[in-house]
Amino acid sequence: MINNSNIFIHPKAKIRKSTVINPFSYIDENVVIGDNCLISNNVTIYSGAQIGNNVKIFPGAVISAIPQDLKFSGEETTSIIGDNCIIRECATINRGTKEKGETVIEKECLIMAYVHVAHDCIIKNNSIVVNAVQIGGHCEIDEYSTVGGGSVMHQFSKIGKYSMIAGGSIIRKDVPPYCKAGKNPLTYMGVNSIGLKRRGFKNVQVNIIQEIYRILYLEGLNNSQAFSKISKEINECKEKTDILNFITKSDRGLIKGISSY
Repeated sequence: MINNSNIFIHPKAKIRKSTVINPFSYIDENVVIGDNCLISNNVTIYSGAQIGNNVKIFPGAVISAIPQDLKFSGEETTSIIGDNCIIRECATINRGTKEKGETVIEKECLIMAYVHVAHDCIIKNNSIVVNAVQIGGHCEIDEYSTVGGGSVMHQFSKIGKYSMIAGGSIIRKDVPPYCKAGKNPLTYMGVNSIGLKRRGFKNVQVNIIQEIYRILYLEGLNNSQAFSKISKEINECKEKTDILNFITKSDRGLIKGISSY
């Protein structure tokens, strides 16, 4: 449904009839918007946007603008926003480059006001990115994570699932799963136990995660030594696998523990 004529919609855009588009918004060609979305006034959606169902986009947001990357040469790429996401005022989400081809925000995410999501990022299901967070290119935020307001995330950094990052953080290294992180330099501050229990984790699971991070951060071991000890001493479980896989795939290195500084 179009609320009045003060809207530009390219003839080649594909928009389901149940979606509402408010005045003074711009919808480019090669845009797909699903069912029951709300596109508020003064929203700009450029070519390459693929927006799912039940998405709400608030005034001033800019979706799928070309990357702020000097290597970008006009290749056709996409930005994907999954079902039930909320994109608040003046957020900017750039589309991908030829390296990955897409920027992805999965389902049920909340991207608050003035957040910037750069090219080729992946933000996975049920994550929350709080006001004015700035995310560099090729970053990854795993599911059910929260990044506190005003934080800055260096390109190629990763945040593991179920993590909680304090507001105002500078994220230069990778934050492993299930953690709380804060201070400057960014530091491991314990297991996100309250968040985990809210998501249905049992005490035994939380205790295993705490034991893994006791070995990694509190025993004075380097990462290789801690990895070996965790592998040998902790019984097999999903949480152990998640953490060890994250360590193995970390390119920028892990944040340190308090005792490491």
